[in-house]
Amino acid sequence: MEQNMVNLTINNIPVTVPAGTTILEAARDAGIKIPSLCFLKGVNEIGACRICVVEVKGARSLVASCVYPVSEGMEVQTNSAKVRKSRKLTLELILSNHRMECLTCARNAHCELRELAAEFGLDAVRYANDELLPQIEDSALHLVRDNSKCILCRRCTAACRKLQEVGVIGANDRGFATHIGCAFDRDLSEVDCVSCGQCIVACPTGALYEKDDTQKVWDALHDPTKHVVVGPAPSVRVTLGECFQNPIGTNVEGKMVTALRRLGFDKVFDVDTGADFTIMEEGTEFLHRLQNGGTLPMITSCSPGWVRYCEQHHPDMLPNLSTCKSPQQMFGSLVKTYYAEKAGIDPKDIVVVSIMPCTAKKYEVAREEQRLKNGCLPVDVSLTTRELGRMIRDAGILFDKLPDGEFDQMLGVSTGASVIFGTTGGVMEAALRTVVEKLTGADSAPVEFHDVRGLAGIKEATYDLPGRTVKVAVASGLANAKKVLDMVKSGEKSYDFIEFMACPGGCVNGGGQPQQPAEVRNFTDLVALRAAALYEQDQGMAHRKSHENPVLQQIYADYLGEPGGHKAHEVLHCTYVPQKRYRTDG
Repeated sequence: MEQNMVNLTINNIPVTVPAGTTILEAARDAGIKIPSLCFLKGVNEIGACRICVVEVKGARSLVASCVYPVSEGMEVQTNSAKVRKSRKLTLELILSNHRMECLTCARNAHCELRELAAEFGLDAVRYANDELLPQIEDSALHLVRDNSKCILCRRCTAACRKLQEVGVIGANDRGFATHIGCAFDRDLSEVDCVSCGQCIVACPTGALYEKDDTQKVWDALHDPTKHVVVGPAPSVRVTLGECFQNPIGTNVEGKMVTALRRLGFDKVFDVDTGADFTIMEEGTEFLHRLQNGGTLPMITSCSPGWVRYCEQHHPDMLPNLSTCKSPQQMFGSLVKTYYAEKAGIDPKDIVVVSIMPCTAKKYEVAREEQRLKNGCLPVDVSLTTRELGRMIRDAGILFDKLPDGEFDQMLGVSTGASVIFGTTGGVMEAALRTVVEKLTGADSAPVEFHDVRGLAGIKEATYDLPGRTVKVAVASGLANAKKVLDMVKSGEKSYDFIEFMACPGGCVNGGGQPQQPAEVRNFTDLVALRAAALYEQDQGMAHRKSHENPVLQQIYADYLGEPGGHKAHEVLHCTYVPQKRYRTDG
C-alpha cells in the first residue's frame, strides 16, 4: 500500500515525511536536533517535560514536538527566541527541585539533565533549592532510588508498566508533593518487583542506579586468603566497550579478558561455558519431556527476572519451568565443585564474581535453593557491565590501549551457541542446534534457525522432526511473556518449548548494561547493533553447537556423568517455588 506523504517546512527547510510522523522525528530526518527529556520512543510518549517545544505557525501556543504530528503545509520553527526562552525556563524549574551533587553522582559522566543544562548554558540556576536532602530507598537487593534527583519524567514508570507489565512504581500524591514510588509508599522489597532494572536504563538522571557491589570485589581481590574467579556473561563482550565510548556493537572480548587479569582476578573464566552446559541439561530435559510425556510446554529458566515473575504471577506454570539453573549459576556451581576439586582449593576459599547484563542476577545469587551440597552458594558477587566499567576506570586501566587476552581454559572454552544466549531467540536457537541433531543425526541438522531470530517481541516456529512436529515460541519483555502465557492457558496457542527473557530484546538490553541517552535510544536500534555483534562472533567460532564443546565433553566424562544424570542434577539443577504476591489494593 502506498504511504501518504506530508510536506512541511522546518526552520524554512522543505521536509517530506510519512503521515503520522511527529515533528521531533521529522526534524531529525532533516538533520535538526530537538532536545527532549521525558520522551522514549514506543515507551513514554506523553509530552510532559516541555523541553521539546517548538513553534508551529497558527498554533495558539508552543507544542510538544515529541507527540505533535505533522500536517500538510505546516511551518515549524525549532530554535526561535521564544522557543529557547521557554525551554530554558522549563529546565531551570526542573533543576529547582533536583538535588545537584553532580561531582559524586552515579550518573555524573552521562546524565541527560546535566547535558541539557550545558547545552542551554545554565551556569547558575535562579531557583535552586540548596536545602534538598537525599531521599534514599534501598530496600531491594538490586537498586537504589533517590527521589531528590527524580525529575518526574515518568520514563521509569512507563518501562515498568508498558514493557514489563508489573507496574510496581508510579506517581504518588499530587502537585508539589508528587513523587515516584510504590503503592502506599511501600518499599520496593515489599512489592512484586522482578529486579529487571529496566527502570534504571530508562532513567535520564541519577535517581535510579544499581546497588554498587564493587567494594566487595575489591575486598576479595586484596584478601590473600581468597582465590577470586571471574566470568562475564555472553552479552557483556559486545556492550562493555560502550563504557569507553566504543561504537555500539563493538566486540571487546579480548580487551575485556586482559582488563580482568589486570584487576587481579586469579582466574578469568567465561560464563559462556556455563551456557553450553545449560543447553546440554536443558536440551536433555526437553527431549525427556517430549519423549516420555512430561509437562509441556517446557519453558526456559535462564532469566531470573522472568523466573521471579513466573513465581509471583503464574505459579501454576512452575511445573513447566526447566529445572536448570541459569548459566551464571551453573558456572558458579562448576567453579565451586569441579574446579575446586581439580585445583585442590577449599570451595569456601573461592570467591566467584560474575559480570552480568542484568540487575536481577544480584537477586539470583542470594537464592537459597541454589545452594550446593558443600554449603556454598554458586556465585558470591554479581556485577553489572556498568560496575565492571567503573572498576576498570578506577584502576587506571586504559581500556582502548589493552592487548587482547584469552580466557583460562578449564572453564573458558565455549561455542557459538553459547555466544548467542545474549539476544532474544538465542537460547532457543542454541537448544535447537543440539536437540535437532540428537533427533535427526549430525549430517542433516542445521546450524542456524532464522525463524527464532529477530527483535519481534513474540516469535514462533514449527519444525518437523522424526515422529513429531515441534512448535516453539520466543518472547522478550514481560508484557510479551504475559501475552504468550495467556494464549497458552486459554488454549489459543499450543507450544512444546518456549523461551522467555525478561528484558525486551534479551540480555543485550538488560538492566545492567551501559546506559544510553534517549537521543540514542530513540533513533538508533541499540538492540539490533549489539545482537548483530553476537551473531557475527557465532559465525566465526570453531564449534557452533554446545555439545561440541571439548571442555564440556571432558567435564561430563570426568565428573558429571551423563547429561541429566544424578550428578548433573545435583550440581546444575534446582527447584523454583511460588513467591508471595503483595496486594496493592490495601
